[in-house]
Amino acid sequence: MAQPIYYVNGNFLPADQATLPVNDLSIVRGYGVFDYTRSYHGKPFKLHEHILRLERSAQAIELNLPWSTTELEAIVQATFDRNGFPDAGIRIVVTGGPSDDLMTPHNPPSIVVMITPIKSSIAVQQAQGVKVTTVAMDRILPTVKSINYMGAVMAVEAAKRQGAVEAIYRTADGRLTEGTRANFFVLRGNQLFTPRTEVLKGITRAVVLEIAEDDFELVESDIFYTELASYDEVFITSSTKEILPVVQVDDLQIGDGKPGPRTLKLVDLFRTYVERY
Repeated sequence: MAQPIYYVNGNFLPADQATLPVNDLSIVRGYGVFDYTRSYHGKPFKLHEHILRLERSAQAIELNLPWSTTELEAIVQATFDRNGFPDAGIRIVVTGGPSDDLMTPHNPPSIVVMITPIKSSIAVQQAQGVKVTTVAMDRILPTVKSINYMGAVMAVEAAKRQGAVEAIYRTADGRLTEGTRANFFVLRGNQLFTPRTEVLKGITRAVVLEIAEDDFELVESDIFYTELASYDEVFITSSTKEILPVVQVDDLQIGDGKPGPRTLKLVDLFRTYVERY
């Protein structure tokens, strides 16, 4: 299979030739933002919404974007079209650009669009459920999709060592906010809970809230670690994980240790939503 084609600052390049200057602020200072979506059957999913979130992240860290929303969408679409992968991950990265003093963003930002084929399915994980861990850590700028993922990388590596697929941030006062790469939901009866504050408002999260409103009572509120045993079902959401049932959090089994019926109903509703999109 031919290697993917990336977009870097106006050029379409094979992935192994896509580079940034070593004095780019993303490299020397971790200054930049990104967003990620995927395609289904040859169409990027919710691309406009992801571009808008990218712009909000950039504004929050005072990174001025020289492209309009329409131009950014066109860049991503053109890069996607050059690759020809029906199901692909789409990563958009905007950095502070090259800096002579390795601190000041005095040059135009750099933009990279990375397209990678998605070959594996999450159907098995959805059918069996997964384990997540928690990590005592406050996320810096939680509403910004920053490229600074140092804490998240460490948390995910620790989770993997325990056989978990994700780590959920746990604050000093015991609230569970979100995963390193996912939003967090719990169900009690017909009530669907998810945190409102100190979280990145995921695009998949928004879809879940939309498809759930006819069948569930939606509650955006704090979720405390000490109350986890009182919930019937738990799941996480993201562009790659879609809706992923959680059957274990740390050493706590959720429900009967199998994906719950309400979560599986949402999985089916999400699949229908995607097919109609």
